[in-house]
Amino acid sequence: MGIKNRFFWIAALIAFLLDQLTKHWVVQTFNLGQSLPLLSGIFHFTYVTNTGAAFSLLSDKVGWLRWLSLGVSLLLITIALLGPLLNFWEQLGYGLILGGAMGNGIDRFTKGYVVDFLDFRLINFAVFNMADSFISMGIVCLLIASWQKTPSN
Repeated sequence: MGIKNRFFWIAALIAFLLDQLTKHWVVQTFNLGQSLPLLSGIFHFTYVTNTGAAFSLLSDKVGWLRWLSLGVSLLLITIALLGPLLNFWEQLGYGLILGGAMGNGIDRFTKGYVVDFLDFRLINFAVFNMADSFISMGIVCLLIASWQKTPSN
């Protein structure tokens, strides 16, 4: 017997592990606030911490955000275990979101903040991490899944 929604679990595990490994590498390699230009003025690794959500929204609301991360994670696990068999894009999307939510959620529970380091300076974008990237990619996958289900007239 196969695992129900197998790609969901694979995507969640890979996203979670990549997020945690990259954050660990940044913490071990950089001093807080240190920046390494990979493409000067365009893309840097910059070690910062964030007590808020994406783009530092809700800064210093880590207590509330940790419980939101846990709730989202539990909801997605419940959907994968007890819900219907999801199509590939749904499995990938929900799995990536779970991996990202777990990665940032664990940081909020254990550290009180998340480690951010991906710094796109060309467009003056907020510094973010792999978990944020996986959540965004998951949303794109869910949009693809919804477009596939949209009936054409």
